[in-house]
Amino acid sequence: MAVKNAMTSDFLHSAYGGESLAHMRYLYWADVAKKEGFPNIAKLFDAISFAERVHANNHFKEIDGDIADATVTAGGVFGIGKTVDNLQGAINGELHEVEQMYPVYLNAAVYQEEKGAERSFHFALEAEKIHVDLFTQAQNAAKEGKDIELNAVYICPICGHTILDGAPDNCPVCGAKKEVYKEF
Repeated sequence: MAVKNAMTSDFLHSAYGGESLAHMRYLYWADVAKKEGFPNIAKLFDAISFAERVHANNHFKEIDGDIADATVTAGGVFGIGKTVDNLQGAINGELHEVEQMYPVYLNAAVYQEEKGAERSFHFALEAEKIHVDLFTQAQNAAKEGKDIELNAVYICPICGHTILDGAPDNCPVCGAKKEVYKEF
């Protein structure tokens, strides 16, 4: 169902743009990490890129029926640097989403009784909190010239929940079953 309120619609468009940028940026940065000898950081970028795609898809689905030209404002780091710098760009972007963007978008969706947008923003916010921590761990390792220690990264394809080394029986954010998690 299309959103009823222009503010929530604008927020969905902007969130879609931001998540789409993050998805592509993380794929590029994964390639850099591989070339620099950080295969696990590359795996982390690839996995979180998938989570960002999940968020973009969720936002896009909530825009359904709201067919119109839209201006999308999505901030983010552009360019390709060294892995340590790319991780800082990722941390900054995720912190912006956690501390500023999604709390505002979520509150607006709640206030405007846009249940689908509320769910989509909530899903993204919960995953982004985890992404900040994972990218920070990766950057701390990379600053010492080391790769992050991890076996596998699991992403919920419904909400983007991200977890290392084993999917839970049920997603703590959306309730999805363990079997649907995508392993990287």
